[in-house]
Amino acid sequence: MNTDDTVRTFLDFYRERGHEPITGSTLLPPPSDPVLFTTSGMHPLTPYLQGRPHPQGRRLVNVQRCLRTTDLDEVGDRSHLTVFEMLGSWSLGDYGHSQSLRWGYELLRDGFGIPPEKLYVTVFDTDLESLDTWRELGLPVESTRDENWWSNGPTGPCGPDSEIFFWTGDGPPEGSPTTDSRWVEIWNHVHMRYERGEDGGLVPLRQVNVDTGMGLERLVSVLQGCRSVYETDLFEPWMGTIPLLWDLDERSTRVVCDHLRSSVVVLGDGVQPSNTGRGYVLRRLIRRLLTVLRRDDPSRTLGDLPGELVGTGTVREVLLDEERRFGLLLERGRRVLSRREYRGPLSEEDYQYLHDTHGLPRESVVGLKG
Repeated sequence: MNTDDTVRTFLDFYRERGHEPITGSTLLPPPSDPVLFTTSGMHPLTPYLQGRPHPQGRRLVNVQRCLRTTDLDEVGDRSHLTVFEMLGSWSLGDYGHSQSLRWGYELLRDGFGIPPEKLYVTVFDTDLESLDTWRELGLPVESTRDENWWSNGPTGPCGPDSEIFFWTGDGPPEGSPTTDSRWVEIWNHVHMRYERGEDGGLVPLRQVNVDTGMGLERLVSVLQGCRSVYETDLFEPWMGTIPLLWDLDERSTRVVCDHLRSSVVVLGDGVQPSNTGRGYVLRRLIRRLLTVLRRDDPSRTLGDLPGELVGTGTVREVLLDEERRFGLLLERGRRVLSRREYRGPLSEEDYQYLHDTHGLPRESVVGLKG
């Protein structure tokens, strides 16, 4: 099942159950939103989760592009990405959490053909409704505490969740999601029923909602039997080109592909590199990929990239300009690090000073120090 088939199956399943498709937003939230980028499928729907009527009804489904930097250090493993797409479904004060879990299991088993014996679920320890539902459906269940409470930030809508995991190891499944990392989360069903205030307290929302989110890239890797998200058809343009250009180890290849792909998407949404806000996130991504790219060979350049991968217009020009700026920064960094006080091991205070005063990211300093 390719990516287009996967998306179509998901949307059709929920359409048949009364959900109205809504258009996914860009990565950029409205100007009044303090968040730099859309980080989850539910983020654009926050006012409706809080009780405002949605013009398309109480059952919704969509595909939303998201960007997260909280997992940046994990990018390069089998499943973490900076920019990804989220398959989402919502009940805005309509059906209950148990119904959502039943439909989720039905879609995974019958719609996508995933063997039930390769699934494991986790629930919030006091969420007896979800526990009973999963037991009735015959899936193994593990109760946790903090791991099964979902929120999109320190304040706002939140609630207990139930997460569905898929076994990615060889041979029969072993352990549980909290004891074996080969269990990979593919879908989260959130019982969105509270609002957390500035004081940290919880108050019930005006309506009890269900919010589900399933990473498209992870799901596709499962359905296509791939070892990682980078082996799916989504990454064919990148993984079919980058290894031919540059001889990188596996993790470095993944980081370069992810950061390049993410940078192109962010640039496509109109963000330009800068030293603050969204522009700084973009600049950091580009400089991280350049640091990895040049680690073993400083002569490597983004100018080697073919036009069909990044385009020949503004996107390419911005990438090459950032590469030039980064080269100047490294030259300045080498001069700074040649000073006597920086010739030995660096302290955390040194790294902070070099970043704040000279604009040198930690990974660049580490690279210059060798």
